[in-house]
Amino acid sequence: MTIAREIMTEGAECVGERESVLEAAKKMTELGVGALPICGTDDRLKGVLTDRDIVVKVLGAGKDPGRVTAGELAQGEVVTIGADDDANEILRTMGSHRVRRLPVIDGHRLVGVVALADVARALPDAKVGDLLETISYD
Repeated sequence: MTIAREIMTEGAECVGERESVLEAAKKMTELGVGALPICGTDDRLKGVLTDRDIVVKVLGAGKDPGRVTAGELAQGEVVTIGADDDANEILRTMGSHRVRRLPVIDGHRLVGVVALADVARALPDAKVGDLLETISYD
């Protein structure tokens, strides 16, 4: 059975919870990504910041991206997957939380990210199709 550590993208970089959204946007641009995990000063995952979060919750709300911190946008429980969790758990977690990216943790340490694209490359088409249908927004 395929596990998260086998299909994840390793070396995920975090944005610090005290870094500004502007700094996060610059980091996203440099890395060519649309989302960054938010890590706390305690080295624990606090959330995930997406480019959509920046547009809707900061720019669209008329806030200054240089003054809003990434940590301010970390809301609720962080949805993660364990590095040794199997493909069925990945599919279940992505589907039930309707997310396209899952931070992968080993203990409490971030070790990678499983994205929808990773799942599509690693799993049978039927399972990927079912997941896409589940997480697609109306």
